[in-house]
Amino acid sequence: MKTLFLVRHAKSDWEDQDISDIDRPLNKRGYKDAHTMGALLKEKKLLPDLIITSPAIRALTTALILGRNFNLSIENIIINPNLYGTNVKHYIDCITQIDNRYDSIMLLGHNPIITELANTLSPQITQNFPTCAIAGISQADGNMEWKTFNIKTGKLFLYEFPKKH
Repeated sequence: MKTLFLVRHAKSDWEDQDISDIDRPLNKRGYKDAHTMGALLKEKKLLPDLIITSPAIRALTTALILGRNFNLSIENIIINPNLYGTNVKHYIDCITQIDNRYDSIMLLGHNPIITELANTLSPQITQNFPTCAIAGISQADGNMEWKTFNIKTGKLFLYEFPKKH
């Protein structure tokens, strides 16, 4: 079974308006929320084999915090430039190119694309993802490959966000 976790980056810091969007860091709440969500997934034993993240500092930082909570090797956190400033098609292209040796992937990016992607893959999600929200989508077909994980046949088994905890 293939499992995909879709994550919107944690809350970013808007204090310095001169920082470029890609370089915008997390704020204090963002750091706290990323640790909270990482601990929650670890407690539920829902750990990805691989994290693929946008190169934006706020997304990369969220990925590193989550990876640390999961005891994931740094080699299993990949930066994909096609997850920043793009569209749902680029995110789907990223998913469909994942090596099938990985059964559980975490894709970390930005809104509104993460919400749109979740709605493309699983009809159960219709709401906007708050910062650091995580959706878990699976496909039970044992022969499933990542290249086919792009249609509305996914089953939503997890939807968590920091304000729930």
